[in-house]
Amino acid sequence: MAGRGLSGWLGRRTLAQLSVGVGVAAALALSGSLVVTGLAVRAEQRKQAALAALADYAAMASKLGGQEGLALGAVTEADAAYLSAWLSAFQDGPVDRGEVTLEETCRTGRGGAGVRFIRAPVGKPAGLAALEDARADRLPRLGEAVYAVRLARGTLCPGRAVDVVMVRKSVGALDIRVGRVVAPLGQAWAWAVASVAATAGLILVTALAGAVLARGRLTTALAAVSRALQGAAIGDLTRRAPEQGVAPELTELTVLVNQTLDRLDELMSWLRDSSDQLAHDFRTPLARATARLDALEEARTAPERRRLLDEARADLNRLSQAMAETLMLRDGQAWAFERIDLAQVLRAVAELYEPLAGARGVTVAVEGGPAEILGVRSLIQRALINLADNAVKFSPDGGRVTLDVRAEGAGAVLTVTDRGPGFGAEPSADGETSHGMGLPFVRAVMRRHGGSLEISSADPGTVVTARFSR
Repeated sequence: MAGRGLSGWLGRRTLAQLSVGVGVAAALALSGSLVVTGLAVRAEQRKQAALAALADYAAMASKLGGQEGLALGAVTEADAAYLSAWLSAFQDGPVDRGEVTLEETCRTGRGGAGVRFIRAPVGKPAGLAALEDARADRLPRLGEAVYAVRLARGTLCPGRAVDVVMVRKSVGALDIRVGRVVAPLGQAWAWAVASVAATAGLILVTALAGAVLARGRLTTALAAVSRALQGAAIGDLTRRAPEQGVAPELTELTVLVNQTLDRLDELMSWLRDSSDQLAHDFRTPLARATARLDALEEARTAPERRRLLDEARADLNRLSQAMAETLMLRDGQAWAFERIDLAQVLRAVAELYEPLAGARGVTVAVEGGPAEILGVRSLIQRALINLADNAVKFSPDGGRVTLDVRAEGAGAVLTVTDRGPGFGAEPSADGETSHGMGLPFVRAVMRRHGGSLEISSADPGTVVTARFSR
């Protein structure tokens, strides 16, 4: 569930948003690492100061002697005065090798200087009184009696505040507080902070620049896709979206859009050419029917009127059939492609026309072998019916119609041969030529299947060749 949620969230983010997010995350990570490192360094400094303060306390306790003479009630004001003088001498006396003096701490900012405070039951306290008055925060990780104290500016050093790690313990009735100044992180640390901050800023600026660039590329690519689609919406199918070089993230989308536009252009060209062919052939039966209806007004005998009416009705029937075939081409439900064996379809067409052909003594022969193509079965069957209908219709009595099909590469070649008057012959008695009304429909079907249609003379007769490329 968590994985799907994350992928879903990422899927809704743009590249620009992700770039900014990565930049912000990187900047925060650097800043966080700097904070963690600073805390670790500070913890180590406090640890070293606590160890030094504990050593100072141990040294003071050993020099003060046993606790018997310092018990409550045994300490006098004279003892308190002595302790004050003794602490001043201890504080200002020779320092151990490597120890930093208070003057040096205040002058240079280095840590390590020791500070002490003693309060006796009587008399005045001795040492740095601020160690008793300042707020002390326990540092349990460093020891039960270890505290962190912040001394305000002017308390220890005139120009700045200092941090002290203090050990607070008792020797007899004496309250002793011993501390060591903790060095600030220093100028080097300040440079490190500035460097990391600059790096984080640079990463963030780079991420923002990358986001702006990515957004610009995506906007440019989407604008190109939009222009191509807008052109298609108003009938201009010549525009294409750039597939590479603008936004690689959209390459797959632009390829699909261009493939769709190519296919749409192909279908529109096919529909336009088919419509032109069909419209051209619609004129013949329509003009013929109109002329016969006009002639009907001048017909003087009943047989002549009946003949003209029958001929006009036949023309209108052919026109209705052509319209039905045109609607078949338009019907998207009939465009489901499947594997079709043309030999099987031809045998079915031959059986369909055998009764009509046999009545005139015309022989319909099927030759060739299996030849499969990928196509729309209803359109292919109707196209072959039109070819057979033309061939049988214009064959002389006792003639022969040959339906031949054979495989050719990935496609097939189909021929329909008849012994009629041939393509381009003079119109027959009813004014119809041998190529017939169905050939424009057949041409349209062939274009739909990526094929071609050729009509040539068999001398005598006509050979119609249909080549399927798939």
